[in-house]
Order: sequence, then structure tokens, then C-alpha cells
Amino acid sequence: MNMQIRRQRFVLVLLLVFLLWCRVESIRFDLESGHTKCISEDIRSNSMTVGKYHVVNPNDGHPLPDSHRVTVRVTSSYGNSYHYADHVNDGNFAYQTVEEGDYLACFTAANHSPATTITIEFDWKSGIAAKDWGSVAKKDSVELMEVELKKMLDTVQSINEEMYYLREREQEMQQLNRSTNDKMFWFSFLSILVSLSVSGLQLWHLKTFFEKKKLI
Repeated sequence: MNMQIRRQRFVLVLLLVFLLWCRVESIRFDLESGHTKCISEDIRSNSMTVGKYHVVNPNDGHPLPDSHRVTVRVTSSYGNSYHYADHVNDGNFAYQTVEEGDYLACFTAANHSPATTITIEFDWKSGIAAKDWGSVAKKDSVELMEVELKKMLDTVQSINEEMYYLREREQEMQQLNRSTNDKMFWFSFLSILVSLSVSGLQLWHLKTFFEKKKLI
């Protein structure tokens, strides 16, 4: 039994490591003029996140057409703005999250006649992946092994924080289940009480009616 629990914990740790290292979203998508497309990313509070984007030039060797410019806005699930750029063909953002939840990066292409299709490359990183390890190595003048150890330390700390976060969510869900069960119990009790009361009133009414009609 203990061996099975250890295996489950080991698999959970591996899964968490995989998830933490995969918090990188690098995509390419098309955006038609006059339309908006949003990318969502679920990010924890107090987490570093960085992003960069640029419009792909449809004609290499030629200047980018003026129609190939976009407006970019990054907002939290509470509607707070963390980045805004208007009529640009490239840009980047970096910030430390304060709120927890889904963050939206929305790209809007202005109306253009004739209609055009803009291709955008967008790279969004958060958590450990958002840290610039090259700069860390250059700044501290450390060897590659030391940088790797720093990465591993941050990974372990992130796993620990993630486990505490999952534990808190589990406790919240248990509390919600207990609260729901209590409410359902009282609702069922009241429903039965009302049903018995209505049945009693009906029996009393029928008895009174039959007595008046001298049927009983």
C-alpha cells in the first residue's frame, strides 16, 4: 500500500514538473482586418509572465504595409489592463501578476479596404519559463551547472507552491461539498415537512367535508 502511494506521489510530481515547464505558449495565427482575436492564459498570482509578438511580413525584403498593424491589449479576468499598444507591428510586455485567473491578450486589426489577412507570431511565457536564465548566468558569472541548479531549485519551489495551491483548492471544494450537503438536507427536510402538512390539511378538509355531508 505504501509503495502504491509513493508511486502515485512520484507520478504527481512528474506531472507537475511537466506542467510547470510547459507553461509556454508560442503560436502563429491569422487575423482578418476589422476583427479581434483573444488568447487566454490561466496564470497564478505573484507569477512572472512575459510575452512578445510581431506581425509577419507577407513580402520579405519589402517594408511592412501600413495595413499590417494591430492594437494589442492584455487584461486580467477582473478587467485590469496590463499592456496596451496601438497601431504597432511588434512589441513585448512583462509584468508580475497580482491577480489570479485567466489573462487575455487581445489583438485587433483595423478595418481596411480591401480586406486583408494579417499573420501574427505570439510567444507567451509564465512562471519558470518566463525567467531569462541567460541573463542570470551572465550577471552572476556562474557556470552552466550552477544555472541548472538554480533552475531545479525554482522548479522544486514552484512544485511546492503548486501542491499547496492544489491542497487549498481541495479544501475549498470539500467545504463547498459540505455546505451543499447541509443545504440539501435542510431543503429535503422542509420539503417533507411541507408535504406532510399539505397531506394533513387535505385529510382534515376531507374529513370535515364528509362529516358535513353526513357521509361518515
